[in-house]
Amino acid sequence: MDLQLSVAGGQPAADAESLIDWLRGEPELTGAVGLIGAAPGPGELGTALDVLTVAVGAGGGLSVLAASLRTWFAHPRRSDVRLKIRRPDGESVELDAKRVSAAELEAVLRRVLEHGPVADSAAPEQE
Repeated sequence: MDLQLSVAGGQPAADAESLIDWLRGEPELTGAVGLIGAAPGPGELGTALDVLTVAVGAGGGLSVLAASLRTWFAHPRRSDVRLKIRRPDGESVELDAKRVSAAELEAVLRRVLEHGPVADSAAPEQE
């Protein structure tokens, strides 16, 4: 399944670039990380980094993604970052870097991946 990740808060474009570089550095995620850019707006020359896609299965890739995201969240200057995770059917959950633990992050990713409801106490902010 492809999960879509978008970054809010902080500096979204810079944080999205940082996140994709971070995830592409994970050997277990090699070839599983991509980008979806928005169409350029009026007067714009190119596209912005909008959404990252990560192909994951129920196996180890999900655990690697959760651990990698938690480590990325923990870096300085990322405490104001929120990460929106959307699955192909459109259901999404938004996680706040200040409020999510590694265990909660993996649990939320598992529920998203397994098509279960993402609304739960482990998902502090939802949509």
